[in-house]
Amino acid sequence: MIQAGIVGGTGYTGVELLRLLIPHPDVEVTVVTSRADAGKRVDTIYPSLRGYCDLCFSAPNVDTLAECDVVFFATPNGTAMTMAEALLARGVKVIDLSADFRLKDIDEWRQWYGMEHVCPDLVAEAVYGLPEVNREAIKTARLIACPGCYPTAVQLGFLPLLKHQLINQSTLIADVKSGVSGAGRKAQLSSLMSESGESFKSYAVAGHRHLPEIRQGLQTQSQKVVQLTFVPHLTPMIRGIHATLYGTLLDSEKNLQKIFEDFYQNEAFVDVLPEGSMADTRNVRGTNRCQIAIHRPQNASTVVVLSVIDNLVKGAAGQAIQNMNLMFNRDETSGLTQLALYP
Repeated sequence: MIQAGIVGGTGYTGVELLRLLIPHPDVEVTVVTSRADAGKRVDTIYPSLRGYCDLCFSAPNVDTLAECDVVFFATPNGTAMTMAEALLARGVKVIDLSADFRLKDIDEWRQWYGMEHVCPDLVAEAVYGLPEVNREAIKTARLIACPGCYPTAVQLGFLPLLKHQLINQSTLIADVKSGVSGAGRKAQLSSLMSESGESFKSYAVAGHRHLPEIRQGLQTQSQKVVQLTFVPHLTPMIRGIHATLYGTLLDSEKNLQKIFEDFYQNEAFVDVLPEGSMADTRNVRGTNRCQIAIHRPQNASTVVVLSVIDNLVKGAAGQAIQNMNLMFNRDETSGLTQLALYP
């Protein structure tokens, strides 16, 4: 059995990790940390886990966590980097769901995240945990930088077009909507129901922290400089991301449906919908799947790709477990075959 620890177990991503790891056939969760709730039973904070988890939250401690085989960091940016080096030195594999190891350019990371990186040497080693791109590297990694939720949906939607050099990489547009759980469990005015309900708004139009991550991923795959306009929106639903992606075609004769189907034909968690379909977030809610639909309005030169995921699963906890399965030579789909919650 894989002995797993979770640092930051009281946030939405932390409890999603618990929901998926507890029934995993090859995993035993042995440590769940929370500074604020140390000493309390996990199931008193999350009664949905009653009868399934009898652990108590503990304060994060390297010696305790070092007894695990793998540690997931479901923590705010800036936390994982303070503990990762010590855990790796003790032979523990680390899967970070924050942004601490995603950007390879340390100066760019400092610019977007407003803090100094305390272990920049590890950034070069960290493997970007998008299995559809880095599967082989993930298998032998010690340190995984899990992609953000926006970057997951956007990259999976654009990658086949860029890999086949079918679109102008200097005019990409990502118009993306997220449910309110993407903002985390912390109390803040903008996430109150009376503020977000019956409303729809864009934010961070001048620049969102996920922009350099998306750009880095797309450029790595296309081997060309990518110019991307990325506009995130907050929509009054709890879970889900809907990315509407626009590109200008360089070759209008290609069968885009077939290109996407061939590109993802062996990917268990990417579902290319039939031609003419509309991707809908409710059809992936609670699952580790990304569903994609491809359109060419008026059969013109603009391609529109619709890419939907559950931000807490394929955009966070599920993808982290997908990485863990690969790192420990388990079936990649193990523990991740849940059907969507519908309605």
